[in-house]
Amino acid sequence: MVQETIFQHWIFTQFALPFLLIFAVLYGILEKTKILGDGKHQINAIVSFVVGLIFVSAVHPKEIVGNLILFLTVALVVVFVALLLWGFIKGKVEIGGNMENVLMGVVIVAVIAAIFWSMGIDMGAIDLLFNQSWSNTLWTNVAFVVVIAIAIALVLRKSKD
Repeated sequence: MVQETIFQHWIFTQFALPFLLIFAVLYGILEKTKILGDGKHQINAIVSFVVGLIFVSAVHPKEIVGNLILFLTVALVVVFVALLLWGFIKGKVEIGGNMENVLMGVVIVAVIAAIFWSMGIDMGAIDLLFNQSWSNTLWTNVAFVVVIAIAIALVLRKSKD
C-alpha cells in the first residue's frame, strides 16, 4: 500500500496551497501598489484572505492557476538548464564572432532534444534517421561534407588574414 504524506493529501493540494499562493501574491500586490492606502496592512490582509477563500471555492480558476504553475516550473527548469549549458560553454573566455552563435544554436538544439527526450516523445525521428538501411550511408556523407566545409572555411579565413 502506498503511503500518503501530508503534502499529497487533498486538503493540502486542493485548498491550502492554492489559498496560500493567491493570498501571498495578492497581499504583496496590495502592499506594493498601496491601492487601499498607505500603512493599511490589516485591510490588505483581510482583502487577500477573502479573495483567497473565494478563489479556492471555485474549481475552474484553481485548475487554470495550477496548470500555469506547473508550466512555469517546467519552463524555469528548462531555462536553468539552457543557461547552465551556456555557462559551461562560454565560461570566462571570450569566444566572439560566429562561433558564439554556432554554440548557442547547439545549446538550443540540445535543450529542445532534451525536452522531447524527457517527455518520451521521439515521434519516430530516431528510427527514421538512424535505424534505416540508408542511414549509415547518409551520416557518413554528412560527416564528410561537414569536415570538408570546416576545412574550406579555415583555409579561406587564414587566406584573408
